[in-house]
Amino acid sequence: MRFMEFKKYSTLMLLAGALAFQPLWAAEQSSTPEKPASGKAPDRSPRVPTFKVNGDLAGQLGVFTTRYEDTFAEVGSQLALGYLELVKANPGVDPWLPGAGTTITLPRHYVIPKARREGIVINLAEYRLYYFTGDGVQVYPVGVGTAENPSPLTDAKVTMPLESPAWYPPASIRAEHEASGDFLPRMIPPGPDNPLGSHALMLSEQGYLIHGTNKRFGVGMPVSHGCFRMYNEDISRFVYQVSKGTPVQIVNDPVKMGMSGGEVWLEVHRPHEEYSQKDRDRLWREVTLEVEAFRQKHPGVEVQRRAIELAVDQADGIPAMVGEQVVARLASDETSKDKQPPTSEEPEQKLYF
Repeated sequence: MRFMEFKKYSTLMLLAGALAFQPLWAAEQSSTPEKPASGKAPDRSPRVPTFKVNGDLAGQLGVFTTRYEDTFAEVGSQLALGYLELVKANPGVDPWLPGAGTTITLPRHYVIPKARREGIVINLAEYRLYYFTGDGVQVYPVGVGTAENPSPLTDAKVTMPLESPAWYPPASIRAEHEASGDFLPRMIPPGPDNPLGSHALMLSEQGYLIHGTNKRFGVGMPVSHGCFRMYNEDISRFVYQVSKGTPVQIVNDPVKMGMSGGEVWLEVHRPHEEYSQKDRDRLWREVTLEVEAFRQKHPGVEVQRRAIELAVDQADGIPAMVGEQVVARLASDETSKDKQPPTSEEPEQKLYF
């Protein structure tokens, strides 16, 4: 059997679109809902595509040509992508000055996280929110908790949508501000200075919300005290898609592996812009465990070690094809062999992980 070829699929797709917060321990819905200035009904269609799920994969890579004044932060805000995912998908490109006419990759190809495919799934390791609809899945960038104030791993539900929410900072956060000489009031009303942004979804996990922001930079990064930060342009539409009782699963999977059309795909996420040796070693250990577990679950697959090494070396969050289902092909080869005269050639060696 010949070696299989391993590659990343990149389908050209142009997307068009209009760029340190604390956890929200208490929020209150304003009695004055936000209204469009023009008097027309607001556009509540999602800014992100709804992708069909094919096996364990969804989406496709896209491209975007930057202008002179563009930054990754601005492009991410316009196209509903996170800063870090753009940085990792485009090595060698200056995120603050990509330059006019530079073609960058839009990382919209995903291995689905290991969770129930219903409602909302947030994978902390990739700073993404997956929303499963009847037609497929939508994927949004989210800001999550820092190492010092991590987001919870939980299985919760949406309890209430909030429009123009007020923020009531907890005493611990007010104390932090006071220690740094900054006064923080007990209540911050709706408006441009409110860290909750324009809308929010309250969760059954007490004290945590999915919300907008008054800071455009930080979506798709570990920046909060535990809550989940979306672009205002996304949350202002998303709250009207999601109903009360929608499940919200929060997982932390930097290594995702799946099957699609007989192919094995691996997606690896480093946590930061820089890739330390400590993170590299940790990810390699996690990949090793994931590959072994995957092969036990799918005994008919063959994977190539070199392709896996490349995926860990890059850890760019883009799915890489690292193997394929071989049971059916082996059966076909055996049938063909029975019909052919014997040969004295030595069988070709295969590389297994």
